[in-house]
Amino acid sequence: MYSQNSHLNNQLKVWLLTLIVLIILIILVGGLTRLTDSGLSITTWELFVGLIPPLTNDKWIDYFKLYKTIPEFSEQNFNMTLNEFKVIFWWEWGHRQLGRLIGLSVLLPLIFFSIKYGLRILKNYGLIFLLVCFQGFIGWYMVSSGLIDRIDVSHYRLSLHLVTAFIILSVIFWKFLKLTKIQAQYISINTNLIKVFLFLLFLQLIIGAFVSGMDAGKVYNTWPLMGSSYFPDDSQFIEFLNVNIFDNPSIVQFIHRNLAYLILGIYIYILFFTIKDRNEIFRKPVIIIGVSLFLQVVLGIFTILSGVKIFYASLHQINSILIILSTLYFLYISKYEEKTN
Repeated sequence: MYSQNSHLNNQLKVWLLTLIVLIILIILVGGLTRLTDSGLSITTWELFVGLIPPLTNDKWIDYFKLYKTIPEFSEQNFNMTLNEFKVIFWWEWGHRQLGRLIGLSVLLPLIFFSIKYGLRILKNYGLIFLLVCFQGFIGWYMVSSGLIDRIDVSHYRLSLHLVTAFIILSVIFWKFLKLTKIQAQYISINTNLIKVFLFLLFLQLIIGAFVSGMDAGKVYNTWPLMGSSYFPDDSQFIEFLNVNIFDNPSIVQFIHRNLAYLILGIYIYILFFTIKDRNEIFRKPVIIIGVSLFLQVVLGIFTILSGVKIFYASLHQINSILIILSTLYFLYISKYEEKTN
């Protein structure tokens, strides 16, 4: 019985690790698809037919004609050639194929494990499949927002798409950690603060997606000031009371910057207590979080100063994965016992 459970655990760990790699890859490719303005190059959603890319010149022309019907082409890319269209097409096509691969990589092993080991597998891991299906719907919901009245997708839908990807990654990683049987250790800081820290990281992901979706990173290419002052030159404090505050690119960039400073401050507070505990098990994840946070700030500054160069912006997004996963690991190995007098 022990041998069977051990064998199952090993199989599940390999499966979950494979999914983690695939989801990290699709987050990377999705970010590059966004940064290269490729996301609207395929204007239809064909679940099965879309598996096959254009193989003839006539097919390429057909896809290009569809692209010419949307505002992004007529208002922004009206001088685009067929060869230039092919470049952005391949980015979006590759992104969709990865999505299909992830769907199958969740569904087929889930069916196999459920048949072989019972429905308890479906109960424990079925949420992953539901989240992946939801993500597929959100992906098309996002793309559809840029096909009629605007030249880009809704930044609200873009943020939902990105955060859902990170939620899926987090759920899978957490389930993987449970299979490792790592024992949590007592820490002197309340783990609720680590949860708040993690929440702020996800909030920063949302604001970061707003920045990306509105090209807000191109509004101010200076640091530490925004123009000639700390607060954006073209905005007023009263605008924070507006219901459409997140439609203002300058304000969104301001929030993104200052939320980063807040996150750094909380990290320093957590670091202080971790050093005080002198427990080796906490040292590595906290150091990784700190280094990746510092790198994230540096990459963010370089992204701003460079006018949102793809190289820096893509590294900025990739590094956020490391921050989230290392924080999840830190939370998993930490437990807190409130002292009573």
